[in-house]
Amino acid sequence: MHFAGWALLAMSTVLASRPTDVPGIMARVAINQQWARDARASYLYRQEQTIRLRRPGGRMAREQHAEYAVAPGKQGVEKTLERFEGKYESKGKYFTYDKPGYTYKGVDIDGELAHSMSDDMMNDQKSQDGIGHDLFPLTAREQKKYDFRMMAREEYRGRPVYRVGFVPKKGTEDADWKGEALIDAQEYQPVMVETQMAEKIPGWVKVVFGTDIRGLGFSVSYQKFDKGVWFPVSYGGEFAVRGLFFYRRNISVAMQNTDFKKTNVKSTLVYATDAH
Repeated sequence: MHFAGWALLAMSTVLASRPTDVPGIMARVAINQQWARDARASYLYRQEQTIRLRRPGGRMAREQHAEYAVAPGKQGVEKTLERFEGKYESKGKYFTYDKPGYTYKGVDIDGELAHSMSDDMMNDQKSQDGIGHDLFPLTAREQKKYDFRMMAREEYRGRPVYRVGFVPKKGTEDADWKGEALIDAQEYQPVMVETQMAEKIPGWVKVVFGTDIRGLGFSVSYQKFDKGVWFPVSYGGEFAVRGLFFYRRNISVAMQNTDFKKTNVKSTLVYATDAH
């Protein structure tokens, strides 16, 4: 048996086992993340993004909504903007705009912040779903930066799951998050992941937001569409920014993925249905 045959046999042995220890569980998750990444290249879907920036007291300072047609690939994601609308407040009045990255004055912190958040958090070209690739430490590469522990075995939406907690390993420079993940106990796929900023402020946060930020954290939910194919279907977070020159904003980001279609070898589209 040549090398490829041995590799296939080894992989089959790994997948046939059903680990219940945290290292084994997360190793399976890492393998499945790579498989899911490749499988997603066969799907098209729609993505809606909403970003809101509110002043203290709740008054809207800026809001923008974008809708994309998304085509994942094995090396990243392609997005086609199909609809965009935004509005900003100035001197008690609201004005509209229709292009991402729009700024209405020389120093428009809200406009620059909204654009940076969209690019960094929801339009990451290194990720097949656009979500910042380092926000959720599930891939083999990201897992190396974290310590994981079993918190509970429970049921979520009728399926058995493992609740696994994670924190940055001591001495790791670029591990920014702590949180919890629900892992499907049958397929070793993430069902939901929630992260919060660890003790230090990530470098990219300092660049984008400044040094004073509260409540930075995100959550993402996954749904199964086919054997071994799980997609993130919702993603969001809320936090408060306190910057220079009395800049204060409460910010929320939200993303929804819908209308999944699978492409077949004849390049036609087949609507994906929920697989349970």
